[in-house]
Amino acid sequence: MKSAIRIQRLIAIFSVILFAGKLWAWYLTHSVAILTDALESTVNVITGFIGLYSVSLAARPRDKNHPYGHGKAEYISAAVEGALILIAGLMIVYQVIYVYFHPIPLNRLDAGIIITAITGVLNLLFGVYALKVAKEKHSMTVEAAATHLKSDAYSTFAIVIGLVILHFTGLQWIDQLIALVFGIVIMVTGYKVLRKSLGGIMDEVDEKLLKDVLKVLNKNRSAYWIDLHNMRSIQYGDVLHIDAHLTLPWYFTVEEAGTEVSKLEEMVRNEFQGKVECFIHIDANAKVVCAVCNNFACTDRTHLQRAPSDWTLENVMNDQQ
Repeated sequence: MKSAIRIQRLIAIFSVILFAGKLWAWYLTHSVAILTDALESTVNVITGFIGLYSVSLAARPRDKNHPYGHGKAEYISAAVEGALILIAGLMIVYQVIYVYFHPIPLNRLDAGIIITAITGVLNLLFGVYALKVAKEKHSMTVEAAATHLKSDAYSTFAIVIGLVILHFTGLQWIDQLIALVFGIVIMVTGYKVLRKSLGGIMDEVDEKLLKDVLKVLNKNRSAYWIDLHNMRSIQYGDVLHIDAHLTLPWYFTVEEAGTEVSKLEEMVRNEFQGKVECFIHIDANAKVVCAVCNNFACTDRTHLQRAPSDWTLENVMNDQQ
């Protein structure tokens, strides 16, 4: 989590510097397309510092009032960022309409193009690096900020291309068209960030990560692990919490059952380097699952044995054995 905080701090500082550069380019040119780029960067600045606070909050250890930690703070920060991106897109569209009816002459496009292009390259390089760190640390806040940096870079490049065309053709409507297109693109980006953050707040299932967990369990499945069901998951910051019921032989002692549960939990914890933790409830095997028990040495079998099927999301999330 310390690396996520460090990256988010750099994003906040970096956003201020780029915003200043884009404002300078707009001041020189009065281009509405460059103003579009600058307005989007205001979102980077605001959310950069909001994100820094939320990542720092999410890194706090669990306490009495927050037994699962403070990780949910990141989803709230990402939701705020998504909403602000949407608002920035709306502001850009409004500015395009205003300039259409109140044209402003353009100046010094050559200098504005160079400054804007430099900010785009820096945005892309830092966005790619920040996104890599975010995915490694499962930080929703840093991922949202990094995704925005990359989308900002792509829009900057397109704006630069449009300004180059404008510079050689003198067609001022190109400036307005570019701004309108990317105002809409920015709004779509904001919706996606907002949608993903709300999914995290509402504990939407991360199917990919759960499938990775099941792949590990199927590969290392003990003969005594008869069935896994009633699985539920909640993401808190960079840690995924999984609750599930594990069916074990009915004749196991409490100590033997505890040993098997510890094996499963430790396996998952080691495989995912502490980013996934399991809380397992023990069920004694019922007759309905006796046939799929993989314990060949069992002398208490009541049903003919058949090959047990792999655990999948569909059957482990079922409430029944």
